[in-house]
Amino acid sequence: MQGGNVPRAFRQYLDSDWGGMVTAIKASNLGARATATLLAGTILSGVVAPAEAQTAAKPAAPAAQPQAAPAPATPAVVRTIKSLRVEGSQRIEPETVLSYTRLRVGDNYTNETVDQAIKDLLASDLLADVQIEGVESGNLVLRIRENPVINRVVFEGNKRLKQDKIDKEIKLKPRQIFTRTAVRADIARIIELYRRQGRFAARVEPKMVSLDQNRVDVIFEIHEGAKSKVRQINIIGNEVFGDKKLRAQMATKVASLSHFLSSNTSYDQDRLAYDQQKLRQFYLTNGYADFRVISAVAELTPDKKDFIITYVVEEGPRYKFGPVTVDSAIRDFDDKKLAAALPIKEGQWYNAKAVEDTVEQLSETAGLFGYAFADVRPDFQRNKDALTMSMNFHIGEANRTYIERVEITGNRQTQDKVIRREMRVAEGDAFNTFLVKRSQDRINSLGYFQDKFEIERKEGSAPDRIVLGANVEEKPNGELTLSAGFSSLERFILQASIRQRNFRGMGQTASISADYSSYSKSVELGFTEPYLFDSNIALGATIFRRDYNSFNFGLNNTRNTTYRQVSTGFQLVAGLPLTEYWTLSARYYLAKDDVSLDKNTFYTDGKCDPFLAGRYYCEAVGNRLTSLVGLSLIYDSLNSRLRPTRGQRVSLGVDAAGLGGDVHYIRGRVDGAKYWGLGKGFVFSMTGEGGVIKSLDGTEVRITDRFYLGEPQFRGFDIRGVGPRVQRYQYTGDPASGTQALVTSRDQIVDDALGGKAYYLTKAELELPLGSGAAELGLRPSIYVQAGSLFSIRRPQTNNYFPAYIDPKTGLPGINKDGSPSLLPRPLNDTAGNALYTVPTGTFQGLNTTCTIGYAAAAGQPCVGTSINSRALNSTPIFYEQYRGSTASPRISVGVGVNWNSPFGPLRIDLAKAIVSQPGDDKKLITFNVGTQF
Repeated sequence: MQGGNVPRAFRQYLDSDWGGMVTAIKASNLGARATATLLAGTILSGVVAPAEAQTAAKPAAPAAQPQAAPAPATPAVVRTIKSLRVEGSQRIEPETVLSYTRLRVGDNYTNETVDQAIKDLLASDLLADVQIEGVESGNLVLRIRENPVINRVVFEGNKRLKQDKIDKEIKLKPRQIFTRTAVRADIARIIELYRRQGRFAARVEPKMVSLDQNRVDVIFEIHEGAKSKVRQINIIGNEVFGDKKLRAQMATKVASLSHFLSSNTSYDQDRLAYDQQKLRQFYLTNGYADFRVISAVAELTPDKKDFIITYVVEEGPRYKFGPVTVDSAIRDFDDKKLAAALPIKEGQWYNAKAVEDTVEQLSETAGLFGYAFADVRPDFQRNKDALTMSMNFHIGEANRTYIERVEITGNRQTQDKVIRREMRVAEGDAFNTFLVKRSQDRINSLGYFQDKFEIERKEGSAPDRIVLGANVEEKPNGELTLSAGFSSLERFILQASIRQRNFRGMGQTASISADYSSYSKSVELGFTEPYLFDSNIALGATIFRRDYNSFNFGLNNTRNTTYRQVSTGFQLVAGLPLTEYWTLSARYYLAKDDVSLDKNTFYTDGKCDPFLAGRYYCEAVGNRLTSLVGLSLIYDSLNSRLRPTRGQRVSLGVDAAGLGGDVHYIRGRVDGAKYWGLGKGFVFSMTGEGGVIKSLDGTEVRITDRFYLGEPQFRGFDIRGVGPRVQRYQYTGDPASGTQALVTSRDQIVDDALGGKAYYLTKAELELPLGSGAAELGLRPSIYVQAGSLFSIRRPQTNNYFPAYIDPKTGLPGINKDGSPSLLPRPLNDTAGNALYTVPTGTFQGLNTTCTIGYAAAAGQPCVGTSINSRALNSTPIFYEQYRGSTASPRISVGVGVNWNSPFGPLRIDLAKAIVSQPGDDKKLITFNVGTQF
């Protein structure tokens, strides 16, 4: 309770006949003084005592009146306890009641003894009322009224604070004894809980409902109130930096529209102390070594709705670094060389963060030479006249350190050897900071343990011994995925997979997966052993069946299936580390591919019709066996394979198909990535990849073996939206009337991507940090720029399907007003190549025949009739094809994207714009994927 204001309902309980008023001892010899003392000691703190207590507490006479001579002290009357009896107990045994007093049969007592006994009984918090009778006779009767038992504790009005959180803090529980002390303490605890939420206007009113059998319900009526926001932050004494600049350094923010989603606009005392440290850190990193916060005061407004925070600061002068030296007691170090390699130089503005980084750098340097416990201490020499801060880094004498043992703890499932084989140091080795850090990165890259795992360093049994501790916290490594999602690439997706990344705790990976979407279906089994027979050789195997339907964008931007490719096969991969960072990988791939086209759509008289499908698709139809071997040389120094923040990776690979099988080509690929941690959560990366493929048997590389470029790897462009393609344009009008023209609307163009035999793609990306709350949700935004191209195929044959319209005036092929060639409908022939004619009238009207006059059911039969027939024409609308996009000129896009580990699976959203493109490219602004890996 605040300020001693006890609610009326609870005061009624206090004033009830059992609620805490101590009935005066019937032997009135105790006097008014003792009665007042007892009364005042039994009610809640701050409650005004009854009238008789107030009267008794008044002085006998004004101080100005003359004092009468003090009466001689009356000796205390001493009596003997003849008998003791307890009346009124229900749950408490009489012996227990007496044990709280010093009253014993046969002992002497006085009025003060009886007074103390009452105090002791009430202090036990077991009793609500105590009377002692028979004081004059010595036959003492202790009449008691027990405190009630709590039946239940009820909270009303708590919307912002759940009951389970309050229950953990309060002491009052059902079936416990009710006490006023516990009520006061619980009220204070509840109010403190609300204050932690920034609700300083919260009030708690306790109420009590009496039940039978001396039981009560305790009710806490809670008035939560609004959060107390920070209305204003005042800074006094700052001259160099403005208020806005300094407020930006603080975690606490002023409540405004720009911070309406922030939780830091409420007042928090711990955050206030943190902000003072942030201010000091800001000034110290900018050269103000004498800066100090004189005071920081948070004032609550009268309505308890807002806080006004006022800082009084003293900036002081700005310092520069003076001479920077190193004084090393370790003989292996050259002081001058160490000083020359330090990041801070004389004349630079003083920066406390740079000093900390220098201390860490020197410690790491000492660790590289085996001095694990080197003591690096910066010595500051301030010159207030010259405003310089001279620095001397003293490296204390230390022993070269050796690793006594490596302790691995916390791995309940993972075997020790899985962790130890990633360690680059072993027992007995000289300590090396770099190798310890590398071991830490390799263990993190496994992905089996908690994020930000670190190897602890502890002193060993001797000064030159160190113990390395790998205290891991295992994460769930088994994944069972049953998901449905939506992809801008494949529309609806169903996915089911089981994967164990640490199978049997031996670091093996076993997986089985099945995917289904509108354009692809696949089943895949995989197993990888990273250390075959405990050697450094990794071996993996995959068995698969993939059913893929390729598509183009037809009229009205609809997707039309072009060819279907069914692949069944397996792949073996082996890896051998050459050094710490270099690995040689070999693979063998064997697959049978069946490429087919829809016979109802693209076939004429049982054969693939280039007129309908395109010659490039007809050439791809058939069954082929691909037997391929490949090698890759990989350099990898990334600190994490999952989410790298520093290091680089380069891979050079070559594949050769032709070791048996029907396909013969050689393919080379290179890809690389480099990451820089810029501090404060910013990560910048540069990635690049490229490839080339060449046929070994003189034929053109199949369309199914070529490279493709577009969504999702090249954002800003649609799937297969970059590179060589054939686009079909429909015609309108009639060439004879001069109205024929191409339909150039994008959704009326049929677009067939042909792939390429060479490509390149680069990307520069900056990952942006978010607050801790967003990071826990798995949100990782980034901005990026990409450049790439796909090119180099043999030009396909186009525009030989329809005859040219011959201008009767010039005798030359006609040209339409939009520059396109004037074309006529395609004449129709039979399967033998004979020209067909259409019968205009009569019994056989509308039928096609080889007769120019009359009708014959089949070629070679006599023509019957006299009808003059016209040349039969194909019903397919006239179209014009253009080959576009085969250029090495770069396409460039810029964009922003967000990765989110959502409850529905990983999600990626990108907003990317192509700022440089080539004619024929398909651009796309927004892409997203849910339920698939990215």
